[in-house]
Amino acid sequence: MGLLGISLGLDQAYFKDFFEQNDSILRLNHYPPCQKPELTLGTGPHTDPTSLTILHQDQVGGLQVFADEKWHSVAHIPGAFVVNIGDTFMALTNGIYKSCLHRAVVNTETVRKSLAFFLCPKLERPVTPAAGLVTAENPRKYPDFTWAALLKFTQNHYRADMKTLVAFSKWVQEQESNNKLIP
Repeated sequence: MGLLGISLGLDQAYFKDFFEQNDSILRLNHYPPCQKPELTLGTGPHTDPTSLTILHQDQVGGLQVFADEKWHSVAHIPGAFVVNIGDTFMALTNGIYKSCLHRAVVNTETVRKSLAFFLCPKLERPVTPAAGLVTAENPRKYPDFTWAALLKFTQNHYRADMKTLVAFSKWVQEQESNNKLIP
């Protein structure tokens, strides 16, 4: 996180401080063999609504990322982690860093397992970009929100994809408009 902060011209401790108190998630994924893998996905195409995903995948592989208008398999490299930017970090950087569209595919022969750590801010912490990341050339893209609100939105209203933050921003604005109408 320090390196990401530096890459944006922020203090090295900026994101460390932001995530010091957090409500992160650790998940073990188990994908059994599938008789017809061409008809199913282990996990459909999505972006992670979280901030950063650190993934350890086994030697079976199965992670694919969407780039240059096609799906690319991410090879397993022993001892390496895959790191994805998620929607919350995209909002924290005012869209400078982008979420990664990805999916997991299954196969007919081998069980696949992966371990994913999802870095998330504290549930009620306001997610807002650093002042230096909002400029005339890069105006504000997303409203302030909390991780709890985005999590609720993706669990109850909208499956995460490349348009999650756009859909979420519209939803937040609708909620604010509806609340203003109530005396």
